[in-house]
Amino acid sequence: MKNRLGCFFLVVVSVLSSGFGFHKFYVGVFQVNYAQEKKMLQITSRIFIDDLNNAMEKKYHKKTFVGTDKETLADLDLLKKYLSEHFIIKVNGQSKVISFLSKEVEAGDVLVCYSRIKDIDKIKTLEISNTLLVDWNSEQQNITHISAFGTKKSVLFTESSRKEVLKY
Repeated sequence: MKNRLGCFFLVVVSVLSSGFGFHKFYVGVFQVNYAQEKKMLQITSRIFIDDLNNAMEKKYHKKTFVGTDKETLADLDLLKKYLSEHFIIKVNGQSKVISFLSKEVEAGDVLVCYSRIKDIDKIKTLEISNTLLVDWNSEQQNITHISAFGTKKSVLFTESSRKEVLKY
């Protein structure tokens, strides 16, 4: 009887643990707000620190420590370069320079970056290309929320969907 109970317990634990295995999500969340009175786009990016460092290491063949105690100025420069190469905005068909403002660590493992694009008088089209971390991990998804002119839109960027054009 004791053996049967032990076997039953082992089978139940095996079945339950196989069905509830740990799965990491690869998601970045981005917010783009058009502040019409300031004539600027304000951009907030939330990215997992370990994923970001892994992606930058793969791309630049250099170990980075962005968002950690070991972060260097060189790491910060690579972060700015990486963001500028993988998060691109065109307003009315024209590429715009995104100015990196600052960053902070949130909840211990998320890097929050603040950026902006100045001198945006009016928007007819807004083209966003968001490939952050996608080349490092094909499961990466970047959810981007866009607020402009009182409307909110959300776009999901993936390996197969890297660019979106919004019309206003």
